[in-house]
Amino acid sequence: MLFQIAVGTGLLMTNILISAVAAMLLEVAFQRGHRWLLREPHRPKLVLLLAGVSLWILGVITAGVWVWAAAFLSLGTFGSLEEAVYFALVVYTTLGFGDVLLPQEWRLLAGMAAANGFLNFGLMTALLIEALRQIRLGQFEARRSRT
Repeated sequence: MLFQIAVGTGLLMTNILISAVAAMLLEVAFQRGHRWLLREPHRPKLVLLLAGVSLWILGVITAGVWVWAAAFLSLGTFGSLEEAVYFALVVYTTLGFGDVLLPQEWRLLAGMAAANGFLNFGLMTALLIEALRQIRLGQFEARRSRT
């Protein structure tokens, strides 16, 4: 049991690190494009921003699923990559079909992967909302200062 917790903790920390680096890189991109985002026209840029950040977040979540799938495969819990990815995706998104299960000696990892996914979705949603809020506030401020 302690080994499961140690492995799960390592995977959680890896995913948290991936998310933190991705958030930092996204912030750098916002800083570089800040002036451009504040210039008119605003609506097409908001659409581009929303689509871009959504794809970025999807990439971060996909990376998280692959980290768990690679771990499941390397631990020998599943016989194929497809099965490992499927299980990781179902658990990470907290969908939980239950049609594929981990062996009993590794089942604690399923809950840890679900907690990781739940946390990551929340953090990434907050990042998306904050990015849009900051850009909109900047756009309103830029418009106000011109009038």
